[in-house]
Amino acid sequence: MTTSLTRRPAPGTDTVSVTVPDPRKRRPSRLLGSRWVAFGFAAPLIAYLLVFYAFPLIRSVDLSIHDYTIRAFVQGNAEFVGFDNYAAILSSPLFGQALVNTTLFVVVSLLFQYAIGLALAVFFRSNFPLSGLLRGLFLVPWLLPLIVSASVWSWMLNSDSGIVNSVIVAFGGEQINWLTSPETALTSVIIANIWLGIPFNLVILYAGLQNISLDVYEAASLDGAGAWRQFWSITFPLLKPVSAITLLLGLVYTLKVVDIIWIMTAGGPANSSTTLAIWSYREAFGTGQPDLSPAAAVGNLLIVIALIFGFFYLRIQRREANS
Repeated sequence: MTTSLTRRPAPGTDTVSVTVPDPRKRRPSRLLGSRWVAFGFAAPLIAYLLVFYAFPLIRSVDLSIHDYTIRAFVQGNAEFVGFDNYAAILSSPLFGQALVNTTLFVVVSLLFQYAIGLALAVFFRSNFPLSGLLRGLFLVPWLLPLIVSASVWSWMLNSDSGIVNSVIVAFGGEQINWLTSPETALTSVIIANIWLGIPFNLVILYAGLQNISLDVYEAASLDGAGAWRQFWSITFPLLKPVSAITLLLGLVYTLKVVDIIWIMTAGGPANSSTTLAIWSYREAFGTGQPDLSPAAAVGNLLIVIALIFGFFYLRIQRREANS
């Protein structure tokens, strides 16, 4: 469809008619072609999501609602049991202890990782000699393989030959059974996890601080605001969006921590350091007799917990965007 327009002629000339195509109407073949091109660009992403996200999630749900043994896993004739695995897990005496341990492990780790990471980010924002070198050294725990970090912490917290107990004894204290006592095993793995998570918080929060204009601090300084006042009135409020995504990512990562706890304590002694992730791993691979269906049920509970916090994060972000 076309539209005819009539332009006002120049003085002394005849009327000029110009035909302009209607922009609301496009050729069907051209529109169809553009859709196929868009689908072609999105196809690799869709395939990636289906293979690496949708299929494992569906497979995990399938495992949790069937009674899979090794033979049934090979033959593919597992019995359908519905939500029996979930009911068995929720009624297990270990569920309450694993849930409390998971809550303590996640909350305490996130609080200390965020607080120390934020303090270091604020400290490194002011330029001083060797600040770049020191920032690089703080990233070392992030670069080490987790098995190496866990082994080093196991040696440091060893009751007989660990350097931590050596320092305590040197100052007149008594040896502490960090990894073999039910009272200190969870604390030990939390300390190691805090040490591992500080570099991540430092990097993200330091990048967020770079987006806060120095003019705001100069204006506050002219108004007589001190360093502490500037932190609570400028740094902390303006850093809220970055802090929210940092805590959310830290929570998702900490919920599924297995390697550090498994290498240091294997969830013991007496399940004192068993979290939901450790429980799931032990059911699937830790006993030599894989019990895949209960393990998948525990893993799905962790996914639901992470999705709930992700939902709250999106809701807070939407509320801030609308305000």
